[in-house]
Amino acid sequence: MTPYAAGTGIGWFGVVRLGTVQAAIGAMVMLATSLLNRVMVVEFAIAAAVPAGLVAWHYAVQLSRPLWGHKSDRSEKRSSWIMAGMGILALGTLIAVDATIMMAGAGIFAIILAVLGFSLIGLGVGMAGTALLALLASRVAVERKPAAAAISWTMMVAGIVVAAGVSGSFLDPFSEARLAIVTSMVVLVAFCVAMLALRGLERNSLPVKQGKNSETKANFTEVLKDISQDQQARRFTYFVFISMLAYSMQDLILEPFAGFIFGMTPGESTQLAGVQHSGILLGMLVAGLGGSLYAKYFGRNEKLWIIIGCLSSAVMLGALSIAAAVGPAWPLKANVFGLGVANGIFAVAAVGAMLGLASDGSASGEGARMGVWGAAQAIAFGAGGLLGAVIVDLLRGTMADDSNAFQIVFVVEGAMFILAALVATGTSMARRELNGKAVQI
Repeated sequence: MTPYAAGTGIGWFGVVRLGTVQAAIGAMVMLATSLLNRVMVVEFAIAAAVPAGLVAWHYAVQLSRPLWGHKSDRSEKRSSWIMAGMGILALGTLIAVDATIMMAGAGIFAIILAVLGFSLIGLGVGMAGTALLALLASRVAVERKPAAAAISWTMMVAGIVVAAGVSGSFLDPFSEARLAIVTSMVVLVAFCVAMLALRGLERNSLPVKQGKNSETKANFTEVLKDISQDQQARRFTYFVFISMLAYSMQDLILEPFAGFIFGMTPGESTQLAGVQHSGILLGMLVAGLGGSLYAKYFGRNEKLWIIIGCLSSAVMLGALSIAAAVGPAWPLKANVFGLGVANGIFAVAAVGAMLGLASDGSASGEGARMGVWGAAQAIAFGAGGLLGAVIVDLLRGTMADDSNAFQIVFVVEGAMFILAALVATGTSMARRELNGKAVQI
């Protein structure tokens, strides 16, 4: 990467603009992983394993994140990689929509086209998302990083919610033509908004400081070797994988849990998912605002917020295991809302820690490190939901007791969050400058 003089970095409006790009990414990914999943299974009566496999494949493709991050490190502008990734994501989403419509009839070509579409979706998300986080890491002042992480992730969730609401309202009555038109409009708007948000952003700001890796000419193999030999980076990778695995295991079992144990209807369980996401948004805001205020008066300490989020998540999952035994008398909505708040605190604190640790490399730059952690997260997300569902199914079949099956899975998830907190305690997630020398805190 071409060296820059030290600057003040991106201001709050710039952070919001990058958050808008995250919202655009979330909106397009929602179409592929949620809307098309439902259309394939419900409207076209396709086996659920098909969309599940396609979603898992799009996560597998994101293992390329370290490569794209490294290339953005050596590029004149990271925004070029974000724009390219957004274009690939948009194209992949449209191809996936076309493939889904073709699945209404028989033919292997539709499946092949769907694999291509989801491959491009994974490629685009990996390229754009990694470069975007690297840009945040290098252009946002230290004291602003917790709030920047909260803004970025909150806007991504908001993008998902808005796109889901808008597409859902215009899809009825359902038809293949309506599906094509509505999704195409969502993709077009999301892509155009992202391009407008990125216009001139990087040109009009300078890195917060001249990083020691800014002029690196190390090749990709040397960069990966440098990251693997860095104890803090390696330990943080373990933390990301364990915590995100625990985070995603509940995705596919919470609504079935509400149905089997609490007798909720599909509509009621869907509302329960909305309660959880409301809690996640609140937790993100609490972690962002609280982390920034804490950093202002006491110095950065994302480790503290990560541990609070992980342990709180473990407590709430433990409460859900009790709920499985108690049944309908348990305040399930309050419990799920609390789990959402804890998850939101943990998620934003983890992203804030990524932004801080990303600049601590030598041969590796911000993009390469973000890529490695993004790949770990993608593996965990791809495996977590499937693992949780498989374990519940196996336990329900062997134990013939739904409550015990869910209890065991929730306890396992809670234990994984505790393990993640223990791993985090050994990771330095912030550095403070003292007399010109970096000191671990």
